[in-house]
Amino acid sequence: MATKASQGRNGWFEGNGKLWGAVAAGVVVGFAANLGRKAAMQAVTGGAAGDWFETLKAEHRITMKVFDLIEATEDDQTVRRGLLLAKLKYSLSKHALEEEDVVYPALRDAARKDVADKLNHDHGYIKTYLYELLEMPKDSPAWIAKIRELRALIEEHVREEEEEIYPSFHASLSDEQNARLTTLINKEGFSYN
Repeated sequence: MATKASQGRNGWFEGNGKLWGAVAAGVVVGFAANLGRKAAMQAVTGGAAGDWFETLKAEHRITMKVFDLIEATEDDQTVRRGLLLAKLKYSLSKHALEEEDVVYPALRDAARKDVADKLNHDHGYIKTYLYELLEMPKDSPAWIAKIRELRALIEEHVREEEEEIYPSFHASLSDEQNARLTTLINKEGFSYN
């Protein structure tokens, strides 16, 4: 512990340069790791170069794989369930941000407000399910039943997007408009914590 005499004119920070250097290095490494994780996630989903619709479909597939992992757990695997739920929540939240901030406004601009509002409404229910799952005991049979309800809701939402809404919307846009949506989705996805 530093004494008043050893603190000098600049106070506690004087003489602790190695400590503050290590702290600064840790911050830089953490920041770089976070950027790397974000870049890797965008690349995995196809967002780094591809097309907005393909990116969203890839994210849908990743989400279903997380559901598969959750449903394969046993009631006593509460820590694993908690970790997988956190991963699911992250994936769904990032995906929702991309759609709510980019695609749904574009649908509204294309005079498809009713469709955008319905999809946004679905997202509200999904967020409610996630909250309820976070609050429930992970070892309860009701927890896995709630996961299955959420999965069914998301599967229907995905089916509507991938089979009914997005294909015709994508086709109605010019190459430049599709490229712009792709850029905006990449930006939103990358900005999500």
